[in-house]
Amino acid sequence: MLIGSAPILICVFAWLYMLGMSHLEDSPRDFLSSLSWAAETFTTTGYGGDHHWNHPVMVGLVILVQFAGVFLVFLVFPVFLVPFLEERFEGRLPTTLPRLESHIVIYRYGPAVETLVRQLEHDRVPFVIYEEDEVVARRLRERGQHVVYGRLAEDDPDLSSLRQARGVIANGDDYDNAVLTLSARHQGYTGKIVALVQHPSRRAPMQRAGADVVFTPTHVLAAAIAAKVSKRINPRVSGAQILGRHLEIAEARIHPTSSLAGRTLGEAGVGAKTGATVIGQWVGGELVAQPDARTRMTVNSILIAVGSHDSIVKLGQLATPVATQGPFLVIGFGQVGRKVCELLADSGEQLRVIDAIAQPGVDFVGDPLDQALLERAGIAEAQAVVLALEDDAATLFATAGTRWLAPESTIAAGVLRADHVARIHRAGADFALSVGQVAGQLLGYQLLGEESVSIQPQIKVVKTRAGDLAGTPLTSSRVRERTGCSIVAIERGDDVIVEFGRALTIADADCIYVSGTPDALDKYYEVFPGTREQVSPLPSDDLPGAGIGGASGGVT
Repeated sequence: MLIGSAPILICVFAWLYMLGMSHLEDSPRDFLSSLSWAAETFTTTGYGGDHHWNHPVMVGLVILVQFAGVFLVFLVFPVFLVPFLEERFEGRLPTTLPRLESHIVIYRYGPAVETLVRQLEHDRVPFVIYEEDEVVARRLRERGQHVVYGRLAEDDPDLSSLRQARGVIANGDDYDNAVLTLSARHQGYTGKIVALVQHPSRRAPMQRAGADVVFTPTHVLAAAIAAKVSKRINPRVSGAQILGRHLEIAEARIHPTSSLAGRTLGEAGVGAKTGATVIGQWVGGELVAQPDARTRMTVNSILIAVGSHDSIVKLGQLATPVATQGPFLVIGFGQVGRKVCELLADSGEQLRVIDAIAQPGVDFVGDPLDQALLERAGIAEAQAVVLALEDDAATLFATAGTRWLAPESTIAAGVLRADHVARIHRAGADFALSVGQVAGQLLGYQLLGEESVSIQPQIKVVKTRAGDLAGTPLTSSRVRERTGCSIVAIERGDDVIVEFGRALTIADADCIYVSGTPDALDKYYEVFPGTREQVSPLPSDDLPGAGIGGASGGVT
């Protein structure tokens, strides 16, 4: 409307200028000359041939036209015209859900679903993201994502096409998740809905609204972090993760006094001595996937290994042969930090808490990067430091400072974005877990039926069927040579086999645990058809969320 009124204003100003010049300045102008002057002045490009006026009314008219032009150029154009043109050139975002045959629908994009989105893209599982933030929606569309833009609370969209969807993930605010869940159920969707809630107290109401599975990603992350640092919560190697009934995946830091330091995997005979299989190693913040016998273990590098409980314990004794003692220092008392403290306190650990805000449960108030404050809190004597800050940049900074002050302490960091984990490892963290990792594993299990553990995008351990490997001696299958994957364990009934003799033959009922990169696992499924495992998802009360990191149940 304002833009459309500009030509009218220019004509009005031209007419007023023509009258003023004739009756006040005694220097008549025709309408075309006056129109030229008005257009030049209004658009702030100049005054044409006229640049001096004697009568005050004419001076006032010139000033009025100048301010009107500035108002149009600096307000109307950026606020109305530029967005209008951008929308026309960028194209309109789709606002209605398409036919969703076997699609997964993700409501609101964010860190909690980043890992899952990458997995869906790699596995070529069709999905669509329903996004309410237009900026985010356009950015996702530029990346090639299938995005639908809309506002649930305002638009009341047609969700009837959800009926053929494979599953729905509600990742918005709790109230918006409830709107989505109720609307989907009301419009006939009977499939699985997984809701990610911010407050655990809303888990039961969300289930009553129609969600099948509800969990709080930050609390699952807190459980994983607590298990990584406390042997009372997880009486094994720090960082153990449970896969299946008997298999564990663990991270073990090479202590300077370890007999493994400076030796290769082959020289140390790690597999023969412990029964565990090393599937990766963090060195200076870089993850080395699928190491071989020539891979050298350095001081402070972190081995990633798979094996039975006993084999993982043996590996831990070799890698870190010293007893750990002292209090736990938790830096940050937000949602993650508070839950970490609750879990550690319940297990009887001694805690000291630092936060920038004074509140019940905080022992030391101030900047977590303040060296004097950290020393006063006893960082030098802490057996482990937990970084539970709200921002990844702050976590990175705090990791570097903490490692300098406490070179021997275990540092575990909670991370918001999965792609920031490697840089926080480089800064000195022993363990860094992102909310996307823990949420991605739960979501993948619930919606894709895949029982697996991911160690960053480079390494994945997956439970598979015997398939075409059944009846084949393991040594003659040449799995690594043909696919790039490694068989790390075989589950046979109530037993788990991690040491493979030459005579070992895979039985049809065996469950095989395979480690490899996502591309190598694709090759494995191609070379050995029938091995892809389809797992029946657990009921919501038995979510494996606490198992990620080895924490006990009760974490939602």
